Amino acid sequence: MHTAPSSTGLATAAWQPDEADLREVDRLLTLARQHLGVEVTWVSAFTAGQQVFHAATGELDAMNVSVGDGSDLHGAICTRVLAGTLPNIITDTRRHPVTRDLPVTQQLRIGSYAGVPWHGPDGMVAGMLCCVSRHPDPTLNARTVNYLALIADLISNHMSSPVSRQRQSAAAARRTVQRVLDTDAIRMVFQPVVELDSRRVIGFEALARFDPRTFTGPDKAFAAATQSGLGTALELAAVRHALRRLPDLPDRSWLAVNLSAEALLDPQVRDTLLAHAGDQVTVEITEHTQVDNYGLLSDALDPLRQAGIRLSVDDAGAGYASLHHILQLQPDLIKLDISLVRDIDTDPVKTALAESLNGFAARIGASLIAEGIETAAEHTRLSELGVTYGQGYHLARPADLP
Repeated sequence: MHTAPSSTGLATAAWQPDEADLREVDRLLTLARQHLGVEVTWVSAFTAGQQVFHAATGELDAMNVSVGDGSDLHGAICTRVLAGTLPNIITDTRRHPVTRDLPVTQQLRIGSYAGVPWHGPDGMVAGMLCCVSRHPDPTLNARTVNYLALIADLISNHMSSPVSRQRQSAAAARRTVQRVLDTDAIRMVFQPVVELDSRRVIGFEALARFDPRTFTGPDKAFAAATQSGLGTALELAAVRHALRRLPDLPDRSWLAVNLSAEALLDPQVRDTLLAHAGDQVTVEITEHTQVDNYGLLSDALDPLRQAGIRLSVDDAGAGYASLHHILQLQPDLIKLDISLVRDIDTDPVKTALAESLNGFAARIGASLIAEGIETAAEHTRLSELGVTYGQGYHLARPADLP
């Protein structure tokens, strides 16, 4: 896909005004259309190499303009106006040596054109205000440009309000996450969990990875999915990827998949887990979403546990939430948070807390896994404390299954 030339200084965010702002934008577009005597006025936004019509008034069907549709910026008149290779006013597009050969001229039946940019709150060009007709219009002139610049300034205020920016962010996140889901653009890596004394691998934690050009890290991906209402869908997609690799696990090892409490309340997620039920699968509850009703969550987990699926709680010792998970859910595995593992060989307070949590885990019939072990000294100290299992870069980095 082509993108707009960098010299134009285009903003790349998607813009979507709030409903009240959109009504005012429509009013301003109608005012401009009637004042100039043109057939269609629109305000567009630039995003991901496209110009998307966000609002439009006039004879839209006659000119093939549809709100929500987009066109390639590379072939747009607007891009050339911003780059300075076309003027803001073209009174007869079919006689102009550039516009007459552009596909968009025929596609939208543009006979005359006037366009000025509108700007986002960062001052970057975010889109265009355009007035077009099917016929040539010799009345368009410099005064038209000045008038449109005033209208564009007013429209910018409504397209860039705080409420709009919040909705724009959510809308952009949803589009990005939906693209990941539509293209199945998820890959899994697996970090071994080892027995500290023997360094024998006993299990693997499945971790989702994404194209770094889309999300700089998995935490950003799942946060965007949660923000846009696609959190459970993305978690389910990652779990399905992970469970497909069950046949590739070494003998007598298990696989841990990460799921939020919200996802575990979803019947489709539970059915997917039950289809792979057995002691080879562990569900690790993440902190992506808050637990509002432990009774409801426990009821959802009961069939999984009865089918042999084990339960793990992450980040023990990092805060109240993880300890509350342990008390309410009575997990099979408890993961000692990396903040307590780091420098445990030199910190007597961390040593005492890890020793206490290890004893507590044993008392309730659970196993403690120290996560984030990064040095030989940490490994040795944890073994001395009686912690049986661990994972971390010192032991093995996340990778594909052997």
